[in-house]
Amino acid sequence: MATPLVTMHNISKSFPGVLANDRVNFELAAGEIHALLGENGSGKSTLMSILGGLYRPDQGRIYWQGNPVDLRSPRDAIRWGIGMVHQHFKLVETFTVTENIVLGDKRLPYFWRPASKERELAKLSARFGLDVDPQARIWQLSVGERQRVEIVKMLYRGCQVLILDEPTAVLTPQEANELFINLQHMKESGKSVVLITHKLDEVLAVADRVTILRAGRAVATRQRGSFSKEELAEAMVGRQLPPRPDRRRPVQDAVTLQLDNATAFGDAGQIALNNLSLQVHAGEILGIAGVAGNGQRELAEVVTGLRPLHKGTMYLAGENMTNRGVTALLNKGVSHVPEDRLGSGLVPNLDAVDNVLLRTYRHGTRPGLIDYRQARRQTEELVKAFSVQLASLGSPVKLLSGGNLQRLLLARELSAGPSLIVAVYPMRGLDIAAAEEVRRLLLRERDRGAAILLISEDLDDIFRLSDRIAVLSRGSLPVPPIAAQKANREEIGLLMMGHTEVATHG
Repeated sequence: MATPLVTMHNISKSFPGVLANDRVNFELAAGEIHALLGENGSGKSTLMSILGGLYRPDQGRIYWQGNPVDLRSPRDAIRWGIGMVHQHFKLVETFTVTENIVLGDKRLPYFWRPASKERELAKLSARFGLDVDPQARIWQLSVGERQRVEIVKMLYRGCQVLILDEPTAVLTPQEANELFINLQHMKESGKSVVLITHKLDEVLAVADRVTILRAGRAVATRQRGSFSKEELAEAMVGRQLPPRPDRRRPVQDAVTLQLDNATAFGDAGQIALNNLSLQVHAGEILGIAGVAGNGQRELAEVVTGLRPLHKGTMYLAGENMTNRGVTALLNKGVSHVPEDRLGSGLVPNLDAVDNVLLRTYRHGTRPGLIDYRQARRQTEELVKAFSVQLASLGSPVKLLSGGNLQRLLLARELSAGPSLIVAVYPMRGLDIAAAEEVRRLLLRERDRGAAILLISEDLDDIFRLSDRIAVLSRGSLPVPPIAAQKANREEIGLLMMGHTEVATHG
C-alpha cells in the first residue's frame, strides 16, 4: 500500500475538564475526499485544528509522506501544503477578492500590480471550476461565493490538503451541489480534501472514505460503498436511533399569528421586513427558509416583541398586538427559542433555577417576592422531564453542552403550554441525537395545538418538520407559503437565491 500523504498517529489533546482527542489515528491519501464524521463534541474539529496548526497535540505525531513534521502554527501548516477553511469565514468585507487572497503573502513585492494578480487568480479559479470575480468586494458576494474565495485563497498558497469545516452549513442546495462538483475537480487534480461534517447525506454523496469519531476516539474508518446511512448514524451515537416521527397533514385550525403588511427596520436603519404578510395556524409548523441576512432575525424579534413594527399590524388569536411589547406577548402565550442560546436565550453565569425564573418570576404568590423553594422544585421537574444533563442546579449554565443548553431553553419556553412558538435555528450546532430530540419536542407541541414559526437555513430541517414552507428573501415572501408535500427542494433553493420567477407547485 502506498504511503499516505498525511498520517496522524496516536493524537491526544485535552482542554480543562475535557479530553477532546484520545489517541486518534487518521490517514489521508493523495487525491481522496475523506469525511470526518461525528456528533458535536466528538473531537473532529479539534483533530483537524491540530492538523491545520491551530493547536498542538499533547501527544502523538504528524507525518507528511512518512516524514515527521512539527506544525506550530497555521503558517507552518500552509508551508507543508495544509490549509483549513473554517465554518465562519475570515475575510475583510471592504477588500476585494484579490486583496483578501494575497493578504499576508510575503512573496509579494512592496509595489504590486492588482491587474496581474487578478488575471492569475482568474486562471486559478477557472482551473478548479471555482467561479469568483477577482475585482468584487467581499460585501457584494453571497455566502457560497465567499466560501469559494476562501478555497481559492488556500489553493493560491499551494495547499495540497484542504480541510473544510461544515462547508454546507449555510449554503443553498444549488450552492452545495456546486461545492461538491468543485471538490471532485480538486480531487481529480491530485488535491486531498478532508470534509468535517455531521451530515450523513454529504458523506454518501462525495466521500471516498469516512472516519467516525465518538467521544474523542476514532471508532471506525470505512471505504465508500461499504456502509449505509443507518450504519453511519449508529456508529456516530453508539446506539440505534429511534425512527423519525412522521409529519402529518396540517389541520387548518384557527389562525394564531397573522402579520399584515409588516415593515420593520434593521439595526443599521435599512428596511429589513418589507410589507410582509403571513399566517400561522394552530397545530401547524410554518417553516421559514432563507439565506442569512434576509430578515429572519428581524421577523423573530417583531413577533416576540423585541423589535417594533414601523407599519403594518400583528394579530394573535384575532387580537391586535402590534407593538405591545415583550411582556404582553408573553402573557398572550408567545414563547421564543432564539438563535443565540447563551445571550438572548439563557444567561451564562446564572444557574438553571434562575434561568427558569426569567420567564416565571412575575407569577409569584406575592408581588415582589420569589419562592425559591417552589422555583427549585419546578426546575427539577423540568430538568427531569426534558432530560437535561447537568452537574447540579446551582452550576452556571455556561458549563452545559449545546444540546443540554437547548433542552433547558426548550423546557423553560414550552412548560407554560404556549399558543405560539418562535423557534430560530433550533437544531444549529447540535449533534444528531440532540437534534432529533429537539425535533420530537417541536412536533409534540405542534400536535398539542401550538402554532410554530420555524426559522432555519437548513433545508433538511425545514422539509422534515414543516407543514407549509415559505421563503424569506429581502424581507418579503416572493411566493405564498407552499404545502410541504408539494414543495420542491430545488425550487426552494432558487427562491432562497433570489430567483423570484420560479414556478412553485403550491
